[in-house]
Amino acid sequence: MSDLPQKKLSEADQARVDQYLKSGVNQVQRKPFRPLLLLLLLVILLTLLSLLSVFIAQTKGVV
Repeated sequence: MSDLPQKKLSEADQARVDQYLKSGVNQVQRKPFRPLLLLLLLVILLTLLSLLSVFIAQTKGVV
């Protein structure tokens, strides 16, 4: 057995695939990832859910 992987495409087909991938048809412009904004949103969401649970507990007489 050889260590080289077997080619699944002919040279012409591989050239067409490479040309398509370089053309940018399948690329999407995205905004940069901002982890601090995600962290801030998570903290706000958890705070709101905590306040809601405290409010529900107070209205039911648990606290």
